[in-house]
Amino acid sequence: MAKFLNTSATNYFLEELIKNAKDRLILISPFLKLNDRMKELLADKNRLKIDVRIVYGKSELQPEEMNWLKELTYIRTSFCKNLHAKCYMNEELAIITSLNLYEFSQINNNEMGVLIRREEDGELYRETYDEAQRIIRISDEVRISLERVSADAKGEEEGKAEPEESGDKSGKLTTSKLAQKFGMKTGGVSGEACCCGTTGNAGWKALPDGQGEGGRRGVQDEFAFWAVFSLA
Repeated sequence: MAKFLNTSATNYFLEELIKNAKDRLILISPFLKLNDRMKELLADKNRLKIDVRIVYGKSELQPEEMNWLKELTYIRTSFCKNLHAKCYMNEELAIITSLNLYEFSQINNNEMGVLIRREEDGELYRETYDEAQRIIRISDEVRISLERVSADAKGEEEGKAEPEESGDKSGKLTTSKLAQKFGMKTGGVSGEACCCGTTGNAGWKALPDGQGEGGRRGVQDEFAFWAVFSLA
């Protein structure tokens, strides 16, 4: 028989449901913002190689949280348009509730729900599981990826990290502009320059008043540099 849950009981049984999952875990919540305790529990399930499916309808994850979630191999995340249901399940328990998997809701809101035990109410549990699976099927799986931008990628951004005087006063083009002109990557332009002798591996040839052939380089920051060349 289903058990009624108030706010504190919903939070308690949700944690127990996640903690005791041995085979599978389904978390369906329109809003998704994980507190430290929830991250700890999910990371433990990932270490145990338990299949975890998270379905959400609106992401509130910050970049660092997205990067954290990306590293968890056994947690798959899906987006479901117009999702309003909140349901949490493992192989033995199911919770249908008003509670989002959202830090603010778990601390501040008044919530309620029902707890379903598979051994006591197998039919209701099965119907809940079937509906959860349907929601998963109609959802779009999301591959969360957040990578640090490389120096070449930074150099390819138009006009970004380029001193104004590098192109205007010397009559030369930056590696970024040359890359755009010839359909190459910035790193490729630099490599070609080294191979043909326009620049040297140990450094770039300095050009007095921007005259003659060759290139000159300036350091932008610890991740990127800029350089200018003559097309003559």
